[in-house]
Amino acid sequence: MTAFWKDHSKDATVEEMMLDSRARELTQHELPEILSMLPSLAGCKVLELGAGIGRYTSHLLTKAAHVTAVDFMESFVEKNRKDNGHHSNAAFIQADVTKLEMPPNSVDFIFSNWLLMYLSDAELTSFMEKALNWLPLGGFLFFRESCNHRSGDSKRDFNPTCYRTEKQYNDLVSSVQVKGPEEGQTFGFDVVLKKRVRTYVAMKNNPNQICWLLEKVRRSSNPQSGFNTFQQFLDNSQYSRRGILRYEKMFGSGYVSTGGFSTTKEFVDMLNLKPGQKVLDVGCGIGGGDFYMAKTFGVEVLGLDLSENMVDIAIERAISEKLPSVQFEVADATKRTFAEGSFDVIYSRDTILHIDDKLSLFKRFHSWLKPGGQLLISDYCCGKKPWTPAFEAYIKQRGYILYTVSEYGKFIEEAGFCSVQAEDRTAQFIQVMKTELQRAEAIKDEFIEEFSEEDYFAIVNGWKEKLERSNSGDQRWGLFHATRN
Repeated sequence: MTAFWKDHSKDATVEEMMLDSRARELTQHELPEILSMLPSLAGCKVLELGAGIGRYTSHLLTKAAHVTAVDFMESFVEKNRKDNGHHSNAAFIQADVTKLEMPPNSVDFIFSNWLLMYLSDAELTSFMEKALNWLPLGGFLFFRESCNHRSGDSKRDFNPTCYRTEKQYNDLVSSVQVKGPEEGQTFGFDVVLKKRVRTYVAMKNNPNQICWLLEKVRRSSNPQSGFNTFQQFLDNSQYSRRGILRYEKMFGSGYVSTGGFSTTKEFVDMLNLKPGQKVLDVGCGIGGGDFYMAKTFGVEVLGLDLSENMVDIAIERAISEKLPSVQFEVADATKRTFAEGSFDVIYSRDTILHIDDKLSLFKRFHSWLKPGGQLLISDYCCGKKPWTPAFEAYIKQRGYILYTVSEYGKFIEEAGFCSVQAEDRTAQFIQVMKTELQRAEAIKDEFIEEFSEEDYFAIVNGWKEKLERSNSGDQRWGLFHATRN
């Protein structure tokens, strides 16, 4: 690798560094896109790995308290120092990242662009463990990699066998962990966001440039159902790929929540969307509602979902829909950041039931909306306690955190929203489920042929139990509409 990069760093140009003849054009579009994915770096100590000639260094220096830029090629380091050394908050190190050592908790944010694909599996695991030690609790690691695909157009691109699949990176992220100084203390990474670089999709038809933003978190000594992360729990239980597709079979193409297209149309139509507006869909599922909004009203939609499986299917659907105005990303809405006033509408269907601190989330929603922006949520709620043992067991198994419709509405008001409408739509919920049960009976043979009899009765019996819980008053369904002043 050293010999390869010595041959490709003689002039220290951006074309050499990116191994691409269109490097300058790509950078013009890609750089702001990548920077928009980063959290606030105000007051942060940043470690930039594989900094090259400083394509990102100059921008990170304007955002952070201090940036240490590291690269193993002397010509790249010197070019970066020449261009950015006048900044008082910059340091430059020539080093091999596999041998780099930093004190524990010494940096707040680690930024890596096209570096990890050059590391062996053992080196990559070692780096991720080091990163966990270098970062404090709540610190971030951002990395962008070419997954199973050459990034540039150089025919001499180094060692393509080191390109990993998206899944290999995902598996490493969820599995890597280190022990803390206290007995029984363990740390790992949670995914804040994972997103494809749209510049490469649009300009090179390359969907394999993928970014991850990770946060260092404390691992529970008894992780939920044996999984390291909540994302793993979702993707391996309720939202397995098979589970999602069987939901879609029942709810209709593109939908995995109550009422499918009919409730989506009813609720979206309440928003009076206008062409060009920006919509954030939190818990987008496989994208049916997003495609409806974009096609019918001409809005731009960003769909977030923590489930990797949901987003994978949504992206597959987006390819066939040919709607560039709809984007999807794997993201944790409780940790994702957007600039104030980024959206005209925030929309969420039967998702926030998974989130503990709803008030904090609603405050984030409030800041992300433009003045006059609208919030529309449907969500599972509950009746007043005491609940039946069956309902208690259901809530525990699913990991839901539920409130009454009234309590839910008060959280939205407390977050700063005005004109809050909190409606108990349980009667509609019950009627929709009855209709869906009738539809299930009509497509029973087709469903069983596509999936299995076991899958069929798992869904049908689940709906019947949900009807019982709703009729008893334990389970409720709320619809919430509010505005930011």
